[in-house]
Amino acid sequence: MRNKLIYWLIWVSVLGGILSGISIFSLSVGSAGIPVNQIIPLILEGKGTTEYSILFDIRLPRIILGFAVGGALSLSGVILQGMFRNPLVEPYTLGISGGAALGVCLNIIFHLYQTLGISTLPISGFLGAILVILLVYSLSIRKGILKIQGLLLTGVMISFISSSLIMFIMAISRTEDIHGIIFWIMGSLEETNWLLIKLAALISISGLFISYKFSIQLNALSLGEEEALHLGVNVERTKKILFVLASLLTGCSVSVAGIIGFVGLVVPHFLRIFAGSDHRILLICSFLSGASFLIICDTLARTIISPIELPVGVITGILGGCLFVYALSKRA
Repeated sequence: MRNKLIYWLIWVSVLGGILSGISIFSLSVGSAGIPVNQIIPLILEGKGTTEYSILFDIRLPRIILGFAVGGALSLSGVILQGMFRNPLVEPYTLGISGGAALGVCLNIIFHLYQTLGISTLPISGFLGAILVILLVYSLSIRKGILKIQGLLLTGVMISFISSSLIMFIMAISRTEDIHGIIFWIMGSLEETNWLLIKLAALISISGLFISYKFSIQLNALSLGEEEALHLGVNVERTKKILFVLASLLTGCSVSVAGIIGFVGLVVPHFLRIFAGSDHRILLICSFLSGASFLIICDTLARTIISPIELPVGVITGILGGCLFVYALSKRA
């Protein structure tokens, strides 16, 4: 056990160091390059300068939001894959992203953000996600038992319905509204509201602590519900709590940053190859790796063809797909 703890500490330390290095790199690169050795002097003495404003008003909010959203999506992916015992399940499989996207689309076509403020976009996205969570949950529970397969199939169908409704809305919308819908659907970390950023970070970190309390139960569920029951796990209570937790993490992430694909699918796969499938280490490692992955993808999205900024979902799709193929080849 002592050797295992040392092994886990090494993994957490390495991934924490990678996350710190990527964050510093992201702070320093961009259209206006800021050398790494100037960052600390700027923090201490550069208040009021252009470089200080670039660091703290543009780049730092994106890094913190990338940390929160990347960590939350990866964490949600680990939880759902453990619950369903299906490596292809990801946070968006249950239709949560579709509900959030539909809420934002309705906000855009009715121009609520123009009359009530731009902050209504994430609020409407979160409300859409919550409605889907409640719908999927109510359709999948029978006599107090949450049917896992029913949950998955219901979520997939609601996802298809939401996508169809979004396409219908886009077909009857004006050009400027379509542009706003498409850009939001592709995902972006360009959020300047510090309240939303702090709230996303708080929910993400809280989700990590809560999920860690269920790491042993997740290990048991990975063996099957009957085996988990024989091991003394309250299966129904655990499934309900984990479903709600993963759904809230996903709903919060999608409502703030849009639909950013592959993070919750690829990162858990990749970490299982190297760190193992024990959820006691997999949860924290996936959280740190998901945060690092999204921050580096966002850095590439805003610098690769600068000054044009790509939607971060484009980069996560390309890199995530390549990593997923690699993970599958390693397992074969």
